[in-house]
Amino acid sequence: MSSKITAPNLAEVYRNSAENFGDKPAFATRNKNKEFEAISFKDLYETGLNLATGLIDLGVAAREHVAILADNRKEWIIADYGVLLCGAADVPRGTDVTDGDIQYIVPHSDAKVVFVENQVTLAKVQKNLPQLPNVQTIILMDPDDDATGDKVVKMEDVIAKGKTLRSSGDKRAEERIADIKPDDLFTIIYTSGTTGAPKGVMLTHANMISQLQYIPLKIGPEDRILSILPVWHIFERVFEMVSIAVGTPQYYTNVRNIKEDMSIVKPTFMGSAPRLWESVYQGIQNNVAAGSPVVRGLFKAAYFCAQRVQRGIRFLKGNQLDLEGRNPIVSLALAIWHIPMIILFLIPYKLLDAIVLKKIRMATGGKLRGSVSGGGALPFHVDEFFNTIGIPVLEGYGLTETSPGLVFRTPQKLVIGSVGPLFPKVEMRLVDINSGEILYPPKRGVKGEVHVKGPQVMKGYYKNPEATNKVLTSEGWFNTGDLGVMTYNNTLKLVGRSKETVVLLNGENIEPVPIENKIVQSPLIDHVMIVGQDQKFLGALIVPVLDKFKEHGSSYEELAKNDAVRKAILADIKTAITAENGFKGFEKVGDVRLLPKTLEVGDELSAKMSMKRHVITEKYQDLIDAIYSDK
Repeated sequence: MSSKITAPNLAEVYRNSAENFGDKPAFATRNKNKEFEAISFKDLYETGLNLATGLIDLGVAAREHVAILADNRKEWIIADYGVLLCGAADVPRGTDVTDGDIQYIVPHSDAKVVFVENQVTLAKVQKNLPQLPNVQTIILMDPDDDATGDKVVKMEDVIAKGKTLRSSGDKRAEERIADIKPDDLFTIIYTSGTTGAPKGVMLTHANMISQLQYIPLKIGPEDRILSILPVWHIFERVFEMVSIAVGTPQYYTNVRNIKEDMSIVKPTFMGSAPRLWESVYQGIQNNVAAGSPVVRGLFKAAYFCAQRVQRGIRFLKGNQLDLEGRNPIVSLALAIWHIPMIILFLIPYKLLDAIVLKKIRMATGGKLRGSVSGGGALPFHVDEFFNTIGIPVLEGYGLTETSPGLVFRTPQKLVIGSVGPLFPKVEMRLVDINSGEILYPPKRGVKGEVHVKGPQVMKGYYKNPEATNKVLTSEGWFNTGDLGVMTYNNTLKLVGRSKETVVLLNGENIEPVPIENKIVQSPLIDHVMIVGQDQKFLGALIVPVLDKFKEHGSSYEELAKNDAVRKAILADIKTAITAENGFKGFEKVGDVRLLPKTLEVGDELSAKMSMKRHVITEKYQDLIDAIYSDK
């Protein structure tokens, strides 16, 4: 894509797409008749210019910040165009925004204008207006809702006012576009967190332009992208920007409608999260299990043959995960094994693919060339399953702070178990978290903390230099907090986190400290560590208070084996981690395991008595696995 993107900022990308793709459909939302209503690239740009002019008339200054509280719909992208084309930056969030988020993010971002999707979101903002002294205007996006209340105007009215001004010669939006610098912000995205205040990640036009230039996807006007991830997440916004840059139509959907919309749109690409594919995988398995013995037998035979062929092809392409550096003799032996497997199973694979696996692919519309999964690790068995049956689920890695792409698996470099090779222009080093020694380069197959440097790394956290300095050096190195290994395939494999943040399978970022602080208040619990990285729910490793369970044993080892003690502690935790105590649903603890010994300084604890999470995780991985083994 690098040869196609030459614009210095996103506003010019928008203008170029209008000139290059004109009346072709750009973004579409499903109406009540299950029909997608699209807006063309030309009309989107013109509407965006009208909205930008209307915003300028409302007093939005260049480089000001405008909040947008909305989900996936056509009006979202129109609002995004309007904000960027007037030289401002947006501060996006979904309609599930909480009162606490509104009370912190809107004032902290200095937003004077707030877009809201509908009456429900409007009511949330209006309820919190006493805590939003800077807000001057609320713009209601839904054309079917009435704008009621002080400071509220309709988006369509702002667009109409801008259109009138432009028809009389107003060129202020065009002047603002010409003044946008690559280092100007295009967005501030506040990372969700439960410890302290959210942090506003400042991303520049140059950050996003670098993503458009180097993202290793071959997408063009003939493709169709289905949008299901929240549009305010940076991962989904990259797909939006790619759509605009290369003239690909994008269709907004949601979890409720995705199955039907896949058959309607027949997408060729989509961004996705691991939870989506795990859900689809489980659905397929359930359908097969409910089928006749013939159906079950055909499916097992089809997958068995496909697995033998695809594993062999991946090996011959150099795409079998290699963490040790196989010597030529081992590689030759593996080739001698895989080549006959391919020859033996190729014909039955082709036949069974046409009979069985093709029908499964049709559930995605039958045209899917690729889906990029991000926001959490894809479980290995799910990863291999879809890539084996012919649904290419790729995987990417990055953070909001890196715009987000750092690493991207491609069809050519599809090493299952890794997240792929580095983007062009990205430098990476793996650092020993204890000594600070740089392990990679040159060492491969060794674990270290992932530090990166490149054109996609954020400008910093808004009005938070202390937090910025903790993760970003003056030389531009960003500490991701993730632990990784550089494989001998020249791809990155993620193996955990050195930072405390836990990312669930659905992409929710959870800070464990407030949860742990609440749990450890229990008289039954001495130490607690929250776990759940890349899992469906949180779990906890517990050191119980010995004196409270004398009737069940006199040692930690005895208590660890006692299911009654485990259940009593879990029940105690569930009474503490509740909505009434300020915790969200995804912060609840689903299960626990008891440690067979207490935590000790110099081993699991530092000299300051803080937990060495990576040490505890490695030592008790079997207990963590047990939490999720049958869930």
